[in-house]
Amino acid sequence: MAISRAAASVIPALLSKGPAISRHLHASSGSKKIVGVFYKANEYASMNPNFLGCAENALGIKGWLESQGHQYIVTDDKEGPYCELEKHIPDLHVLISTPFHPAYVTAERIKKAKNLELLLTAGIGSDHIDLKAAAAAGLTVAEITGSNVVSVAEDELMRILILVRNFLPGYHQVIKGEWNVAAIAYRAYDLEGKTIGTVGAGRIGKLLLQRLKPFNCNLLYHDRIKMEHELEAQIGAQFEPDVDAMLPKCDVIVINTPLTEKTKGMFDKNRIAKLKKGVLIVNNARGAIMDTDAVAEACSNGHIGGYSGDVWNPQPAPKDHPWRYMPNHAMTPHISGTTIDGQIRYAAGVKDMLERYFKGEDFPPQNYIVKEGKLASQYV
Repeated sequence: MAISRAAASVIPALLSKGPAISRHLHASSGSKKIVGVFYKANEYASMNPNFLGCAENALGIKGWLESQGHQYIVTDDKEGPYCELEKHIPDLHVLISTPFHPAYVTAERIKKAKNLELLLTAGIGSDHIDLKAAAAAGLTVAEITGSNVVSVAEDELMRILILVRNFLPGYHQVIKGEWNVAAIAYRAYDLEGKTIGTVGAGRIGKLLLQRLKPFNCNLLYHDRIKMEHELEAQIGAQFEPDVDAMLPKCDVIVINTPLTEKTKGMFDKNRIAKLKKGVLIVNNARGAIMDTDAVAEACSNGHIGGYSGDVWNPQPAPKDHPWRYMPNHAMTPHISGTTIDGQIRYAAGVKDMLERYFKGEDFPPQNYIVKEGKLASQYV
């Protein structure tokens, strides 16, 4: 017997421990209303036929969905009580969003979404969703795990080199018509011999460590789970069970952990103060893992020697966000996981997941974030 959403909302603690009762996880029969929220590409939408992650091209699945008798609404308008997304919340069945232009799915929105069954992330990272509220309501939350891990790991390696070599000030000199080698060289280093530590060594963290091995760095990693001995030996990385013991050893720190209640604000003023003076930090994970003002202050006083990443809190970042104006940063919009190759992979993954959903089939186990009232282990 199905439980009402009102009743389900009062037992999140029970659901977090196990699937007491939840709504059906897969499609009921009939036409479905699917809403996709993606960033607008405007004139760039037609410049590459594989540019699938924008609102105009909508993952390339519009014709397929409509041929199956489903309704597919696509918008970039997702904020505020009168936005386009809000109009469709009461009767949509599936909501697709991306980490690059996230539709924030709050408990309030979940309560309004009476027909909602499935929340899909086109990419990796579902922290734009209130996962506890989704679990309590019996919803399924899933993402395309692995779709852009190569894209993000390559981007992290690039950012490490940009910071270590003090690249951006030299580029800006050229743009401004200047020539001052000393202004760059006084804080440019080799990567070889430096100690690099990653906080989190899941799919992306492992790929980054593998790519760093040829640079002859001292590689450290902290994670919930120690990697297999054979892989650890192959990479030449050392496991650090205590993150606070690892961090002060590092010349470069890379954030590769999901945003959870435990990691939110993890790098606050006190933890940053214990880092090596001049440390370089790369964060393509989530902006909220960092204390925004503490990072800006530490960059301004030189305790952080350089900060680079493409994740902000919130997203899109407002024009007055302090990270836009702090010294020695190499920030970008959220682009690391949305290469054309990554888009092809996560678009194909979304189509596969929707096909399974319409047939009532299970998803690949690693793609579930919330299933039958239970959160994936990395979010617990």
